[in-house]
Parts: sequence; C-alpha cells; structure tokens
Amino acid sequence: MFSKTCEYAIRATIYIALRALEGERASLADIAQEIGSPKAFTAKILQQLVHHGLVDSQKGRTGGFSIEEADLHTIKLSDIVRAVDGDNLYTVCSLGMKACSETRPCPVHHQYKFIREKMIKMMDENLIINLAQGLKEGRVFLIE
Repeated sequence: MFSKTCEYAIRATIYIALRALEGERASLADIAQEIGSPKAFTAKILQQLVHHGLVDSQKGRTGGFSIEEADLHTIKLSDIVRAVDGDNLYTVCSLGMKACSETRPCPVHHQYKFIREKMIKMMDENLIINLAQGLKEGRVFLIE
C-alpha cells in the first residue's frame, strides 16, 4: 500500500510526535532505533519531512527532531503520505494501467475505487497526535 520509505516516514513522525508530547526532541539515532530503520535511510526520510514542514530540525548538542505543539493537532497521516509518496495512492490505477478511468476502467477499477475512498478517509481522519497518544498509552507499536 505505502512505499517502504513512506512506512518509515509514518513511523518516524509518530515517534517524533510522541517525544514532542513529552516535551523532548528526538535524535536521529533514537528515531532509527525506535522504527527499525537504518540510520542513513532514516536521515534521508527526515530531510523530506523537514523539507515539507512536517518536522522541525535543530542542530547542535541539544538539537534533534521535533514537531511544534500546534502542528501535532493539524498534521494528518495523509500529509505524510503525500509528502513522501506524492499523490500516486490517490490517482494511479491499482494495476498500473495508464488509461484507467471511469469510462475505460481496468478489471478492478470499481472495486479499488471503493477501497481507495475508504483509505483516503482513514488517512484524512488520523491526526498524528492521536497516533502518538496510542503509542504513549501502549496500545500500538512501531517495531516488531
């Protein structure tokens, strides 16, 4: 459903949000460890998140990654997906056909359209703060 990069970006953002709820910044090393991602790969993902304004980065001894408190209440799962994977999930044919449309559908177009609409709704309704709160309460996990 999501690219591997996007999966790690979602996990990283949730972890950073958790640390922000605790009033702390998260280091690159901590993020990589907590989401089970290689450090160099995690750094590239975090650069994308910073570039799209979803995560803040501060260098130095007391630096790290964070999310402003106000942003915790506005960042949606869909924001992360769009920042990392673009709009493909919303627009591309599930079978990879270029000409798939309502008037010229692929074999699974109508079934996938229903699933896509539900996924979009789910991603638009999930705020990062709620996902981080579930992690804080031990109801969800970021790593196996």
